[in-house]
Amino acid sequence: MVNTAINFEAPIVEIEPDTYVLELFHGPSMAFKDFGARFMAALMSYFLQKSNKDIHILVATSGDTGGAVAQGFYETPGIKVTILYPKGKVSDIQEKQLTTLGKNVTALEVDGTFDDCQALVKAAFLDQDLRQKFNLASANSINISRLIPQSFYYFNAYAQLKKAGNTAPVVFCVPSGNFGNLSAGLIAAKMGLPVKMFVAATNINNIVPDYLKSGVYAPKTSQETISNAMDVGNPSNFIRMKILAGSDFDQVIQKITGDFRNDEETKKAMKKVYDQTGYIMCPHTAVAYLGLKAYTESLGEKVAGVFLSTAHFAKFLDVVEETLHTKVPVPERLEALLSKEKVAIAMPKDFSSFKAYLLS
Repeated sequence: MVNTAINFEAPIVEIEPDTYVLELFHGPSMAFKDFGARFMAALMSYFLQKSNKDIHILVATSGDTGGAVAQGFYETPGIKVTILYPKGKVSDIQEKQLTTLGKNVTALEVDGTFDDCQALVKAAFLDQDLRQKFNLASANSINISRLIPQSFYYFNAYAQLKKAGNTAPVVFCVPSGNFGNLSAGLIAAKMGLPVKMFVAATNINNIVPDYLKSGVYAPKTSQETISNAMDVGNPSNFIRMKILAGSDFDQVIQKITGDFRNDEETKKAMKKVYDQTGYIMCPHTAVAYLGLKAYTESLGEKVAGVFLSTAHFAKFLDVVEETLHTKVPVPERLEALLSKEKVAIAMPKDFSSFKAYLLS
């Protein structure tokens, strides 16, 4: 199952001395979510066929999860997938990835934010009527089978650094929204991977960086940014992240530090790195780059800094080309999506409408 699910590379690329980008976008949907979604699809399919059961997967997406889940579970026997995404708040290519497959994959265009989509999914799992009628499961990062395979690439990145001769302590900077990816890094550390520090990098939805400074967790309504996959105001994995890091605040900040950036800073970083190195970053990757540099430059010692690139830059074509003032190459698999028509069901953000749809 692992060999089938993870049949693509996750290379590290040195873009500046001792600064590396871990490219996690070489899978089918060109986002890091492919690792978890494909593994989870293989796992579920195997056990469903053995038990002769069906399952209905509900998933909320702020961008990349939907495309990866749609690709991973497409035409999988015994599995129906319903994807909820916020209207007008995902990129054109992201939307096409989750609304053009059909068959066992249905997309709901919710008139609200990602947090509204997430709330609908959570409410469905608590509803007795829905639980009696359906065998429900989630494909969001609240599902541990999404996070286990994501821990693999932290080990692989460390191994690549060692193979290249690096002996310095390693720092990972993770662009974060729901904090599943960072939780997967903490799982790797719990399994013995030596990590000096994790940097939790967010956009202006800086609930966790604020917590890491104050010790106070204060969820709030998410704000729209150009790094839309991180537009999360109440991260589902916050408690999991805390427990994996040690629960006590003093223990947590020994393992995780925070950084957040606005859209203007993000664009400046994208342009600077492109002008100086020719390397193209998506907005999420640029947020991680800034978070890593802020931390490593504050240290008085040599470290190997790795920031995670969670999606291919072409998935954010308009923002990238406008920021870099140039046309950028688009992979064939993404180019082919642009001419397709989306098929999505409009959905208000109230639970009664969502429940009525599922029961119909």
